[in-house]
Amino acid sequence: QVQLVESGGGLVQPGGSLRLSCAASGSISSIYVMAWYRQAPGKQRELVATIIVGGATDYADSVKGRFTISRDYVKKTVDLQMNSLKPEDTAVYYCYARGGITAWGQGTQVTVSS
Repeated sequence: QVQLVESGGGLVQPGGSLRLSCAASGSISSIYVMAWYRQAPGKQRELVATIIVGGATDYADSVKGRFTISRDYVKKTVDLQMNSLKPEDTAVYYCYARGGITAWGQGTQVTVSS
């Protein structure tokens, strides 16, 4: 099994920055893909950013140029650096891992508001 725990959410003003972190534990050697999803009230969960073994990344069009996903194999974390935040970025952000297993974190709230 793999356990994922997110941290770093909070309240930020438009134009501000936040850094989310996802700590992985358990059988992490099989993880091939890690990603961040988000779900806003009344909306479906959507993919925000992915990173695969080898370091290739991909982003939703709505966050390209503003968000950066990174993975630290020593710390066993996946971070999401979010810059130039907009009110429409408000959502619960979830960490996701896939390999021989699939795992989700519990989510962390990000609120962008003045």
